[in-house]
Amino acid sequence: MPPYMAKNLLIVESPAKAKTISKFLGKDFEIKASFGHVRDLPEYTLGIDVKNDFIPKYQILKDKNKFIKEFKKIGKTADTVYIATDPDREGEAIAWHIQEAIDLPESKVRRIVFHEITEQAIQHAIQNSRNIDTDLVNAQQARRVLDRLIGYKLSPILSKKIRKGLSAGRVQSVAVKLVCDREKLILAFVPEEYWVVAALLDSERGKFSAKLISEGKNQDKADPRTEADATRYFDLLKDASYLVSDLKKTQQNRYPQPPFITSTLQQDASRKLNWSTKKTMMVAQQLYEGVDVGTDTVGLISYMRTDSFRISDEALAAARDYITERYSERYLPGKPNVYKNKGKAQDAHEAIRPTYMVWTPDKIEGKISSDQYKLYRLIWDRFIASQMVPALVENTQVTVAATAKDQSQLFLRVSGQVILFNGFMSVYTESTDNDSEESEGKLPLLEVGQALNLLDLTKDQKFTQPPHRFTEAALVKEMEENGIGRPSTYAPTIALIVDRGYAQKEKRTLFPTDLGMLVNDKLQEFFSQIIDTEFTAEMENRLDEITEGKHVWFEIVRQIYDPFVTMLKKADTEMEKINTDRPTEDVCEKCSHPMVIKAGRFGDFLACSNFPECKNTKSIRKDLEVMCPDCGGPISEKRSKRGKIFYGCGNYPTCTFALWDKPIPEPCPACANPLMVMKQSRGKSEQKTCPKCNHSVD
Repeated sequence: MPPYMAKNLLIVESPAKAKTISKFLGKDFEIKASFGHVRDLPEYTLGIDVKNDFIPKYQILKDKNKFIKEFKKIGKTADTVYIATDPDREGEAIAWHIQEAIDLPESKVRRIVFHEITEQAIQHAIQNSRNIDTDLVNAQQARRVLDRLIGYKLSPILSKKIRKGLSAGRVQSVAVKLVCDREKLILAFVPEEYWVVAALLDSERGKFSAKLISEGKNQDKADPRTEADATRYFDLLKDASYLVSDLKKTQQNRYPQPPFITSTLQQDASRKLNWSTKKTMMVAQQLYEGVDVGTDTVGLISYMRTDSFRISDEALAAARDYITERYSERYLPGKPNVYKNKGKAQDAHEAIRPTYMVWTPDKIEGKISSDQYKLYRLIWDRFIASQMVPALVENTQVTVAATAKDQSQLFLRVSGQVILFNGFMSVYTESTDNDSEESEGKLPLLEVGQALNLLDLTKDQKFTQPPHRFTEAALVKEMEENGIGRPSTYAPTIALIVDRGYAQKEKRTLFPTDLGMLVNDKLQEFFSQIIDTEFTAEMENRLDEITEGKHVWFEIVRQIYDPFVTMLKKADTEMEKINTDRPTEDVCEKCSHPMVIKAGRFGDFLACSNFPECKNTKSIRKDLEVMCPDCGGPISEKRSKRGKIFYGCGNYPTCTFALWDKPIPEPCPACANPLMVMKQSRGKSEQKTCPKCNHSVD
């Protein structure tokens, strides 16, 4: 007998997703993975017929030919070919490319969409299969064609005028602009001096500190700007008598945040887990597609590229049952909390949420990887908290009157906060990027008219601070608020500007490189419209409108491309060529020409000025004041092939001693190893740690 042939073929992007789905479908389905895109524009040519409505010339990717052949073979005998790629524009485009590549009748190919990988969702998707949505495909084509046109036309200008190998892109250039504009604000910032005068006061029931805020009967603002001002107030307060002059208590509800969407998940993972946006999306993809939980393979979260706060009725009901059982009815609102979407959010999507309420974080801890657990716990807590009652908070504002010896009046103030009912805060509280925010503490019981004793008085010099540099979380927030990019583009855009050397990341903070500032200045000068935030946001809106069938996609491309060509011609003739090489006193040992410092993808390096006749290059050695414990040579700062900084012996390759963390010349108190390293564990400050025995010292 011939082997049994499945009646249907179902194609997904990844083996992990295929493995998870396979347990929901019987022997009538054969499930295969495409491993992502199967067709794209050619790698080394433009691949777009600009004169003929920008028709793209797609090619099957070399490593995907074997998959296409397999899909065709199975598809010919199958009753139906289901394509179950991700439920977004890119997923729709991948589905279309698969359909075009396997070249089967359209009536035989069906598109299915689901936002979570559960049996109910998969069965519902199959029962509601549809044709490929050409509007979604065209919106993605417009994005791909625009990005290719701008990248392929603009990058050669930068390579010709600034430095060989430079590249630019529609969204990445706007992200670089945001980082550079913030840096310019920081550089232009002029700090202003001010002083804070504060008193440590004692009541019969406890101590608290209050800051000077006003003076006189009219309580005019006290604003000491110089040391002389602060000293005058200090002298008045040091012998003053103190009493509570006013006490205001207000109660307010603090409401929970919505469940995660892509941008807020990336932001909170950055703040709470110290993760990059790239890592967050990688781990989220694993949780969505399916992870091994014991002997079972489970898709633990709904689709993670979304800008919608919508939650299905079934998920809401399950969350409400869980809250009642786990926390009691006191924590359950009378009806589900509903959050309004912003702007053009795709309401067909859902927010990011757990798919199965039976898989609590406590139940799966230890059964999945540490990173998977941390992110799942974050998603779980945010989702559960979003469906709980508000917290009840009591805010207390205390005004203290100080009467100086000359009978002049000064006023100090302190605020405190008490949580009367924790509500959703019993599960989750949102973090912020501003680590300098002062937390409001609990105050002792006070009464109006109560006398207070002065324990200590301080006057501290302060300076106004410039705007903060962007963290990845803050840059995602800025991009979202400005309508730049979409959920699927935030992480790759940030990774790209760092990878291309336009920005660097140091201790979670992004700052532009000299190259990034230079390129941004030239793009601002000649391509200001292309990297304008409002223009880019409007472009995203037009792409959204293509999905709604409101525009012909190539007409939108033409509206942008035609003026872009004019800008290109002007830049080619008017942009002056810039030499970014920096001279040195070093001489090339191969041809005796001077060596120059060039900016490379992974930092500066030495190169012969006689290039291309002489292609000699050398790394710039940065020796530390630390000796190698193996051979006594100097330890130098180096970069790996992927650009990551490490520390290795300067006598390499004779000596291969190397460390990832920066060494310091101090012996370990535990094992006497001759050096320690500065190591930062997640959620902790840097510590001196022994690379040999792992002993740490604060």
